[in-house]
Amino acid sequence: MENSRNWARQLEQWRIPESVAENATDSPWVLPREVFTRRADRHITHPVGSTHELARRALDSPGSVLDIGAASGATSLPLVGRAEVTEVTAVDTDNELLTAFVRRAEALGVPARAVHGSWPESAEQAGTSDVVLAGNVTYNVADVDTFVTAMTERARSRVIVEMTPRHPLTELNPLWRRFHGVERPTGPSVDDFRGVLDELDIRPEVHHWSLPPEPEYANFADLVEVARRRLCLPPTARQDVDRALRDLGIDPEHPPDLGSSGRELVTLAWPGTARR
Repeated sequence: MENSRNWARQLEQWRIPESVAENATDSPWVLPREVFTRRADRHITHPVGSTHELARRALDSPGSVLDIGAASGATSLPLVGRAEVTEVTAVDTDNELLTAFVRRAEALGVPARAVHGSWPESAEQAGTSDVVLAGNVTYNVADVDTFVTAMTERARSRVIVEMTPRHPLTELNPLWRRFHGVERPTGPSVDDFRGVLDELDIRPEVHHWSLPPEPEYANFADLVEVARRRLCLPPTARQDVDRALRDLGIDPEHPPDLGSSGRELVTLAWPGTARR
């Protein structure tokens, strides 16, 4: 499984250099929950993209959905009311986001289960579903072949994975160079992921698509603060980070989240193997 090992090696290279991390005043692994909740609310109201369309197509009859790395439900909950969803199960390691997921599911009137934990460790508790989704979580997974295998074994109809063409943190690479003189990794990429699928004898349906420009944060200052922490910079550097983001061409009126997803996306889908 050389492609799987190569994927893990590339992810390992994202470890922050010790010389930088030791001077950080805040954790660089900031979780911008606001981004996930805003994204969920926006997509529930106005779903877009190939992931949603492929999932709707897979739910041509009443069926259940399992959402891995669900956050607040941006990938799965837009299906409710647009497909015959009988139940949604969310798996995530963040209890606050799981609570947000359940609250939104209840408002939509769909039965929901929240499973706190990582995947595939939570696979048995999550059970099987007709459609298994994983939206923008693959770059957090080192043991990706095991991750994929467990998804496939838990889907009765379809597995659908959404990801960016390359690791989303690459968007911050010019800023690492600017502030620290550090060259950050550029991989892995969706091509590396497809190499892993090939080793597993999975031949996915692949769709490339783009999100419309939409603000991920309520204001530009919030993006500046998250970027500062991700770059291991002190609070006194906020003005410098503000200037650097503008120099990158970031529109302050539509502040994106640099690091958790992107505008350019790829959706991959393949059959599940769980017994119907």
